[in-house]
Amino acid sequence: MGAASGFGPWPQTRSAHLVRRVQGEHPVRRPGRRLISGSGTEGTRRMIIAPIKGVFDPKGPLRARMTAERRAIAASGDAKTLARHAAGAFIRDIPMPDSAIVALYHPIRDELDTEPLFDALTEKGFDIALPVTPKRKAPLMFRRFRTGDALVEGRYGVMTPAEDAAEVTPHIVVAPLLGFTRAGDRLGYGGGYYDRTLAARRAGGNVLAVGYGFARQELERLPVAPNDEPMDWIVTERGAIRANGS
Repeated sequence: MGAASGFGPWPQTRSAHLVRRVQGEHPVRRPGRRLISGSGTEGTRRMIIAPIKGVFDPKGPLRARMTAERRAIAASGDAKTLARHAAGAFIRDIPMPDSAIVALYHPIRDELDTEPLFDALTEKGFDIALPVTPKRKAPLMFRRFRTGDALVEGRYGVMTPAEDAAEVTPHIVVAPLLGFTRAGDRLGYGGGYYDRTLAARRAGGNVLAVGYGFARQELERLPVAPNDEPMDWIVTERGAIRANGS
């Protein structure tokens, strides 16, 4: 595994996840799972579908479609401007209590760039950390990161802080989006890392989940499995959306 200096703050074409520290009260933990979903209309039922081994994955075609959509956004040349707008919306609208740690992500696969958000948080004096992808079936863990720190290549090509970096526990987790609904349903890559991370954090304490992506990634509805963890907020270049029922 090679090492890279965290200049700027991180190498291009790599990915990871960030974290920040604040002071004061923590976000309020969301009670149990919500059953509403869809395009934002209250009362719309979530399409909760229990996975059956060996059966067609209903999210597969959506992943292919939304991957192509996001690739088109990146190719349009607007992605950097959209990332700056999204960072502004996050700083302006997301409740970030003092003494919380906020986990962000380092983009891969044309995800919305978090570097402008990293810069904004650093300018305000917040501590940052990056996630470490564990073996399958385990939650993410997070290590402190500062501009200039060395990064090493971890699982799936994700750049992570070195093993001697301090491990931290986030109170706010920012997750990359492949697709989303206004009810807070999130389409990811299917590995379940964020679902396991949020489930563990919600079982053991307070956590606020924020999906971060392009407005064009919005879906009217999304099939939901029993173990899918919803977002509390969605942030795009158009602003912040508080998920239904949160």
